Amino acid sequence: MFNINKFDLDLRKKRKMKKIVLLIALVSMCCYAQTATDSTANIQDKKHEIKIGAVKLLAGPIFEGTYEYIYSRDFTFGSSVLVNFVSDNGYPEDFSVTPFARFYFQESKEYGAKGFFVEGFAKYALGHTYETHYTYTGIDTYDLYDEKKTYNIGAVGLALGKKWVNNSGFVFEILAGGGRAFGNSEGSPEAVFRGDLNIGYRF
Repeated sequence: MFNINKFDLDLRKKRKMKKIVLLIALVSMCCYAQTATDSTANIQDKKHEIKIGAVKLLAGPIFEGTYEYIYSRDFTFGSSVLVNFVSDNGYPEDFSVTPFARFYFQESKEYGAKGFFVEGFAKYALGHTYETHYTYTGIDTYDLYDEKKTYNIGAVGLALGKKWVNNSGFVFEILAGGGRAFGNSEGSPEAVFRGDLNIGYRF
C-alpha cells in the first residue's frame, strides 16, 4: 500500500512538473510573439529614413545625404543632396539636388518600402569639366594645358535598386541609374549618373 501511494505521489509530481514546464513554454512563446509583433509594428510606424552614400564618402570625399519619406508600403519620395569637398578629385559634380519618387515591389509582406524598387528622379547640378588646349611654341613643339569650365544643368532619369531593412531600423541600399542632362553651359555633360551603396536608419 505504501509503494502504491508513493508511486501515485511521484506520478502526480511529474504531471505537475509537466504542467509547469508547459506553462513556462507557453508564456515564453507569447512573450516572443509579442516582442516580434512589437518590433514589426515599430517598423510599420516609422516613416522617415536618412542615408549616406558610403562609396562617394570614402573615395571623394564626397558627401551625399538622402532623406526618404515612407508614404505607403509601395511608394516613397524624398531628395538627395551632394557636396563635393575636393573639386579636383575627378568627380564632375560639385553640388547637386536630386528629388525622387520610388515604387517598391517588396518580397515580404511584413512591412513595406523595402526590397526591389524603381526610381524616377530629377536633378539640378553644378559642376566642372576640363578642356585640353594646344599651344604651338616652335617646330613640332606644343604646350598642353587644361582649362576648367563650370556648368549648371538639369536632368531627369531612372534608377533601379534594392533595399534591406532590419527590425531595428538599420537600412542598406544598392542604387544605380542614369539620366539625360539639359543645359546650355559650355562643356556640360549630356548624361548624369546616380548610384551608390547607401547606409542609413529608418525612424
